[in-house]
Parts: sequence; C-alpha cells; structure tokens
Amino acid sequence: MSKFLRGTIILLAAGLVTRVLGFINRIVIARFIGEEGVGLYMMAFPTLILVVTITQLGLPVAISKNVAEAEAQGDSAKVKKILVVSLAVTISLSAIFTPALILLAPILSETFFTDPRTKLPLLVIAPIVPIIAISSVIRGYFQGRQNMKPAAISQMIEQIVRITLIAALTKAFLPYGIEYAAAGAMVASVIGELASLVYLLTTFKLKKKFRVRKQFFKSVKSGKKTFNELMSIALPTTGSRMIGSLAWFFEPIVVSHSLAIAGVAAIAATKLYGALTGFAMPLLMLPSFVTLSLSTALVPAISEANSQNNNRLIEYRLQQALRFCLLSGGLAVVVIYVLSDELMKVMYNSSSGTQFIKLMAPFFLFHYFQGPLQAALQALNLARAAMINSLIGAVVKTAVIYLLARQAEFGITGVAMGILVGFVLVTLLHFATILKKISFTFYVRDYIKTFLVMGVSGYLGYWVLQSINEDTHLIIQVLLIAILITVSYSILSLLFGLVKQDELKRIPWIGEHLSKFAFK
Repeated sequence: MSKFLRGTIILLAAGLVTRVLGFINRIVIARFIGEEGVGLYMMAFPTLILVVTITQLGLPVAISKNVAEAEAQGDSAKVKKILVVSLAVTISLSAIFTPALILLAPILSETFFTDPRTKLPLLVIAPIVPIIAISSVIRGYFQGRQNMKPAAISQMIEQIVRITLIAALTKAFLPYGIEYAAAGAMVASVIGELASLVYLLTTFKLKKKFRVRKQFFKSVKSGKKTFNELMSIALPTTGSRMIGSLAWFFEPIVVSHSLAIAGVAAIAATKLYGALTGFAMPLLMLPSFVTLSLSTALVPAISEANSQNNNRLIEYRLQQALRFCLLSGGLAVVVIYVLSDELMKVMYNSSSGTQFIKLMAPFFLFHYFQGPLQAALQALNLARAAMINSLIGAVVKTAVIYLLARQAEFGITGVAMGILVGFVLVTLLHFATILKKISFTFYVRDYIKTFLVMGVSGYLGYWVLQSINEDTHLIIQVLLIAILITVSYSILSLLFGLVKQDELKRIPWIGEHLSKFAFK
C-alpha cells in the first residue's frame, strides 16, 4: 500500500471519529445554550480563525511540501532548519496578535458585530492562538514525512477533551448569562487544543531525528534561504486562507447590518445566523472530513510526484481524490437532504435550519471538491492562482449576501444563497486553473452514473420515509432510512462500476471480499 493511500486511510478514520465527536460537541452546545448562544459563539469564531490564519502564515502547507521534498533527497539538516525557522515565525507572530485580539475585543463586539455580548467569548478564546500556531507547525512536519498518525490522534484527543468539559462548563456558566455560557464553550476549546499540543510535542520528542533546541538561534540566523523557500509557498497559501478568513470575519458583520436594514432586530439576527451557521452548516460540512483528509495527504504526494516531473502520477492521484469525493459526497448529500428535518430534530431538538439544508445540500458537492483541488494547486506551485480564485469567490459571496440579505423577501435565505455562490465559483475557478497546468480527463459518464445513483437511492429513501408509521421513534426512522439509502447507494455504485475491483482490494480487512461484487 502506498504512503499516500495509507496516510489517507488513517486520516479518513480519524476524521470520521473527529467529526462524530465534533457533532456531539455541537449538539451539547446547541441543547444547552440554544440558537442565541450558538449565534454568539459563531459570531466570535470567525475572528479567531482570522487571527490564527495570520499567525500560521500558511506555514503548515509549506512545511509539509518542503519537508516531503527534503525527505525525498535525504537531507535531514534541511528538515531541521525548516522546522526551526517555522517555529520562530509562528511564535513571534503569536506574541503580537494574541494581545491584539484581547485589546480589540471590545471594539469588535460593540461596533462591528452590533452585539456587545460577543466580547467575553472573544477574550476567553484568545489564548488558543499560540497553541494552534505551534501545533500546526508540528503537524506540518509529520505530514511532510507522510506520517499521518500524530495529526490524526491529536485531533481525536482535542475533541474528546473538549466534549468532556463542554457540558460542565456551559452548564456552570449559564446562570450568569448566555454570553458566559458561550464563553464556557470557548474555554473547553482552549483546553482541548492544549491537550492536543501536549500529545504532539511528546510524540515529536520521541520520534525526532535531531535536537531542535540545539543551536536554535544559530539555525534561525542562517535560515534566510529556508525562510524564503517557505514564504514562496506560505504567502500565497496565506493569501488564499486570509481571503477566506477575512470573508468569514466580515460575514457576520455584513449579515447583522444587512438584516438590520431588512428590519430584523439584533437578537433575532443572532438567532437566525446561529440556525444557519451553527445548526445547518455543520451538518452539511460533516462529509468534508473526507476532503480534508484527502487534501492533507495530497500535498506531499503530489509535491513528490511534481519534483520527479511525473505528470501521469499527479493526474492519477487527483483523479482518485476527486472520484472518492464524488462518491462519498454524493451519499452524504442524499442522506442529509432526505432526512433534513428528522436530523435537525434528533440532534438539536429543533427544526430550525431545515430550510437551509434543502436549499444548500444539492450544491455541496462543489464544496467537497474544493479541498483536493486547492491542495493540488498548492502542491503544483500554483498557490498564487488559488489565492486569486479565493479572492474572486469571497468578493462575489460578500456582494451577494449584502444585496440579498438586506431585502425583506430574502433575509437570512440571501445569506445562504451568497455562501453557495461563493464556494461554487471558487471550485470552478480552481478546476479551470488545474486544466491549464496538467492534462486531465473528465469522465462525464461516471458523473452521470453517480447522479443517477443519487436520484434512485434518494427517491427510495424518501418513499420509505413517507411510508413509515408516525408512531415509530424518530431515531429509529433516521437510522432505518440512512441505512437503506447507504445500502442501495453502495449496491448501485458497484453495479454501475463506479468502484473498481483493484481499488476495493486495497481496503484493509474487508476489501478482498467486497471486490468480488465489483467490476474490474
């Protein structure tokens, strides 16, 4: 089994566990603090992501790519220099931007978000910035060596610690006000990330081939060339992420002001935004653990192939990733669309957000494709093009939100439509950019077959759902329909030849048996 496939399977398994744990985390938050508390949490969260993006400076991708290339050349001295320079940069930036976030919290909450209650969550979450920054450097190092286990396990540790604390903290702070409960959720996140960092540092210390602290400052001073090499990838990558983070940062600001123009009060706007971004979007984003895992594994795999000028392998890896995204994403879209109302009630004890799922789910296949396409662009030294694509998408998204959300007939639905337009556009631009760089075969027949499989399995699930006795417990309904759709989708995928025998054989333990039912 190749390093790429083994690493992808490890990340997929960990990603699935992490997403499930993350969902439990969100369910706990939603049930304890409701739409309004989730709205406060989600208004403060984009600010954190913006600061973290600035602090990381795009280094995780650059570290992964450069370490992969240095490992291929057997240059361990260069690997150490990459790590030392990266740590020096991220620690320095953390020392600047963490205090800045604390000082700016009152201005952000009162002026920009139009809800002063976001101040406390912003203050509480600030210490997480240096923790994430250092963790990202170590993860980038391990990913560059195509060792995905430390990153995968650290993510699970972070979620387990967070879930363990979140119920207790939100419940303890809720009597003091909804903003204190939201801050309690933030505290749980900080402690979870700290536990993850402790594990990563311990693992790194046990597995490293060199001493980082030995001649640390000497390595930093002599690392100008390494710094320039990292920045040539990191800065365009940061540009892409910065654009996304800025767009997300401005999103709640534009939403709150646009909804105010439409006549929606601040508290009501917070609730609506919470239903969209805290209830509907996490469910729609659940399958993205697949794309995230593939994207993480793709950067070093394609970088290695690119350094060897192996264009055939580059296309093969990308085709693998996109087909996997199509099949897994297609199944997720069908299940989420058919069971949208039932899933909302089971998870959040509320049907708020169902209308957003019905509107957005069919278009989310574009979002699932976006991660692997962006990873391929970064590995092919096209991070600058990815940044421009992201900028165009962010500007268009913000413009659509502003134009539609301020109209009473659209309101919060206009926000959902703006988000859709943004990621569909970016995905199409990424794909067009890749076509300019490498030869790429587009298998139209496979896409038509997949849409047919989605339609048949979705119709079957919907028909059975309507036929189920209303007295049947809601959880039983969800499980039965989800299993029915998954089984029918899988069988049809095998019958239509969407999954090949040789690919199934590579799946550990069960692959050999499954391959008997697929076409060659």
